[in-house]
Amino acid sequence: MPINHDTSFLDHMPQNCAVQFLDRVESSPDREAFRFPRGEAWESVTWRQAGDRVRRLAAGLMALGLESEQRVGIAASTRYEWILADLAIMCAGGATTTVYPTTGGDDTAYILGDSESRFVFAEDESQLAKLRDHREELHGIAKVITFDDTLADGEWVISLEQLAELGDGYLTEHPDAIEQVTKDIQPDQLATLIYTSGTTGKPKGVRLLHRAWVFEGEAIKAQDILHEDDLQFLWLPMAHSFGKVLLSTQLACGFATAIDGRVDKIVENLGIVKPTFMGAAPRIFEKAHARIVTMQASEGGAKEKIFKKAFEVGVKVDRLQREGRSVPLLLKLQHGLFDKLVFSKVRERFGGRVKFFISGSAALNAEIAEWFHAAGILILEGYGMTENAAGATVGHPQDYKIGTVGHAFPGTEVRIGENDEVQLKGPHVMAGYHNLPDATAEAFTEDGWLRTGDKGAIDEDGFLHITGRIKELFKTSGGKYIAPPAVEAKFKAICPYVSQFMVFGAERNFVSALITLDPDALAAWAAENGMEGASYTELVRSEKVKAMVGEYVDELNQQLNRWETVKKWELLDHDLTIESGELTPSLKVKRNVVEANNKDLIDGFYS
Repeated sequence: MPINHDTSFLDHMPQNCAVQFLDRVESSPDREAFRFPRGEAWESVTWRQAGDRVRRLAAGLMALGLESEQRVGIAASTRYEWILADLAIMCAGGATTTVYPTTGGDDTAYILGDSESRFVFAEDESQLAKLRDHREELHGIAKVITFDDTLADGEWVISLEQLAELGDGYLTEHPDAIEQVTKDIQPDQLATLIYTSGTTGKPKGVRLLHRAWVFEGEAIKAQDILHEDDLQFLWLPMAHSFGKVLLSTQLACGFATAIDGRVDKIVENLGIVKPTFMGAAPRIFEKAHARIVTMQASEGGAKEKIFKKAFEVGVKVDRLQREGRSVPLLLKLQHGLFDKLVFSKVRERFGGRVKFFISGSAALNAEIAEWFHAAGILILEGYGMTENAAGATVGHPQDYKIGTVGHAFPGTEVRIGENDEVQLKGPHVMAGYHNLPDATAEAFTEDGWLRTGDKGAIDEDGFLHITGRIKELFKTSGGKYIAPPAVEAKFKAICPYVSQFMVFGAERNFVSALITLDPDALAAWAAENGMEGASYTELVRSEKVKAMVGEYVDELNQQLNRWETVKKWELLDHDLTIESGELTPSLKVKRNVVEANNKDLIDGFYS
């Protein structure tokens, strides 16, 4: 069912992010805005309560002397206080500089220095230590505001509560300060500097304006995808544009958000919170899929047979329905039975109320999307980049195609340029890179479209297909082109134990691969195969595990063109992590880092 992409909302958008927030507080004062864990329980606040807190903190920043568009850093994980800090910065007329909590001290100092941040919100002792270690370089930072009251020293470091008290004093003297400041913020003023965790060189600060963030939220609202009575579960890093765009969407649509940034708690929290939607990176869906599949395999016997048969029937029925064809009666009856026995239990693991998930920041394997869809869980894919405030296209609950990233947001344009490059235009596009005019010029075509560096195609129904990164495509010495993401995604759908699968072979005579396994899934496999208690390294070096993985590689090769087949491969003795520098904070593999770290091993495949 095609969706009407009406663009009339563009004429009635809030002037800036601060007004967007204050409008929401005014229109939904007594509705739930946020809930968050406090110890074992969850605490809830209304929009009015959040608004009061934000006003006090914003006024506190003004009392400290924050001026229009001056930068304020946030070095913290995803939590309620992150959102309070960001909204307070917006309402004080400043601009947020985001710092991942996993960013090292040197890069943290570089980001805060390059952005010329005047103040910093620091979550805890570990974030504060980075600032103290680089205090000489960070002489421009007048105050640090910590989320941990016990760390305040009353001089350079103050607590969130002390900032709010400063705000109380300021509002007593200037009762209309917030209204005055927010009214004056223009749509083309700087709202955020998000530093992209570049795979090479220093991170680049992406200058995103108020109009970009306001537009993102209002464009989702205009498509009638989310409503006031929805409930979001938010764990994504708020330092990443995907997390930030979900906040803008919340302000536009008015739904409540349950926040907990602990990745290891996602599945447990879904069962407690019972959200109607969540945004996530594909790795989260891959892990959930693998966990469910391996748990059923470990039970064996009749249960495993029923589970496998259920998904065989589910995928068949699902494909017929998506193609608009009728489902034979016997198949329909089988499907109804399997829905009660199997699919309802899968849905229950995610809280039982999910209308859809939104997957972004990397390509989702279509077979995994189909598997979830067969169980009655829709995963809509979105597409975009930090340079366009995260959202360029997204599937719609009534208008989607598995394997595509949907249509362009209303009021924006997508085209396919030279070398099949996806290019973007619209109010969501960045104002450029901070202090980097040459890099900014390179990011745009001569006629002003943003270059994404992604290869893609638009089908006859207007759906965008992303086929890989232009730079990631490589050619073998035999002259055949290989798209690594396509081969890698196939393996992830076949092997439930895999964490990362990376193929190489540029200018070589065959394709090779490096493989890492998911430590949790591998531990479960070890327990069932007489190797319980063995370390990750011991397991991946064992002949038993190599034989198990080898069978999955053989299965993969049967699905590939001859020139794509993986001739040699090796298991790495560790999984990739953000801390090792081999994954970005949004869980993308830094391919060149992995390749450099394992140069001798890869060269050995070809010697």
